[in-house]
Amino acid sequence: MRYEPFIGLEVHAQLLTTTKAFCGCSTAYGAPPNTQVCPVCIGLPGALPVLNGEAVRLAVRTALALSCAIRPRSRFARKNYFYPDLPKGYQISQYDEPFSERGRLDIEVDGNVKTAGITRVHMEEDAGKSLHHGSASVVDLNRSGVPLVEIVGDPDLRSAAEAAEYLRTLRDLLMFIGVNDGNLEEGSFRCDANVSIRPLGSSRLGTRVELKNINSFRFVERAIAHEIDRQAAVLDAGTAIVQETRGWDEDSGRTFSLRSKEEAQDYRYFPDPDLPPLVIDSALVAALEASMPELPRDKRKRFEVDLGLTPYAARVLTGHPRIAAFFEEAATLHGNASKTANFIQSEVLRDVRTHGLKGEIPVSARQLASLLALVDEGTISGKQAKEVYARVAGTDREPGAVVAELGIKQVSDAGAIEAACKHVIETFPKQAAQLRAGKANVVGFFVGQVMKETNGSANPQLVNETLKKLLGIG
Repeated sequence: MRYEPFIGLEVHAQLLTTTKAFCGCSTAYGAPPNTQVCPVCIGLPGALPVLNGEAVRLAVRTALALSCAIRPRSRFARKNYFYPDLPKGYQISQYDEPFSERGRLDIEVDGNVKTAGITRVHMEEDAGKSLHHGSASVVDLNRSGVPLVEIVGDPDLRSAAEAAEYLRTLRDLLMFIGVNDGNLEEGSFRCDANVSIRPLGSSRLGTRVELKNINSFRFVERAIAHEIDRQAAVLDAGTAIVQETRGWDEDSGRTFSLRSKEEAQDYRYFPDPDLPPLVIDSALVAALEASMPELPRDKRKRFEVDLGLTPYAARVLTGHPRIAAFFEEAATLHGNASKTANFIQSEVLRDVRTHGLKGEIPVSARQLASLLALVDEGTISGKQAKEVYARVAGTDREPGAVVAELGIKQVSDAGAIEAACKHVIETFPKQAAQLRAGKANVVGFFVGQVMKETNGSANPQLVNETLKKLLGIG
């Protein structure tokens, strides 16, 4: 490329409180329009805000997880602008005195770890939502006043792929520490991307364009990639980049202009006179730091180093907090983490349903551990375990009871297995010759054929031993 991209992301994450940032209205999603409002969050004259303490605690936990420095004293400001879904005419936010700053987030792209800087994490309230029906527009103020953290990233990202991975990593982090449900569809995790490019070798940053409210990691990646190409084409044509806010049209695969970008001074920030300075004492910070849950990156590393999982398995099993907790419980009960991980990946995950921080898993950790124990004991084969799992899933039945009811058992009779092995060897003489000639990977083919011959009931270890003995291989 002739140009170097600079990408910084601004993420708005809804804090998991039951009430709003400055009043007692519910934050529950999906209520009928304008039913979760009061004089404070719709901005009636004389209504005074009172800060939600739990929102502060969750915000500080977020900043600590991102290695930010916590300011002991910060202020809320009024960010003034007009929009139909902002009834007060201003948004309560933080500006020049945020409660935290200078953090970092490590991301992994193509096997390489990169550290992206975090400019600051600050608290603010959400606006309402405009709904458009043909030529008419209406406003739902249920979201007005919902507590958010805005996580402002440094322009350290250099590609659309890095930006998408940054968002995935950040979302996982917020979910695992329990401050956000990561639900893009419901708007509780939203992203704005600031994109600029400059000619290679230049030391001056280019004009920044903001891509607004993109609600999918795939869309973010595509939008940023397109915007980089668009800006390059503009500069190649000898035209200047215009500072503006643009949207993303997934159908056409193009960004489009929304409005010229306001500078910060256009918002006429000033300290909110109704809210005192926010004082966060060191004891609160220490308590929140001491109670910090294990972060996703640390959990993956522990799964690999302590439990012996592959990097792929560790990543899959830390894809959601509920899945990670289920795996750890089942692995502890069963005693073999690798076998537990393999069965969860091959059978259980396809039936798991997650929504936000909630997860529906069709079996309990105890049921899974009991099922795997039946395989370890030689009572049933691995293939039969899949059949039993299908019968147990979605019920509270014990795997042992299902095995007894079905009358299934693993065949460990040496004579029956030897007869099956001989039949398979006679049926596939070419493959048998390859195996005798040293092509060791062919043994898997024979084991599969014997299992097929016995309807999956043969003891795999005994099948392996018998085949080697009959074929005269070590």
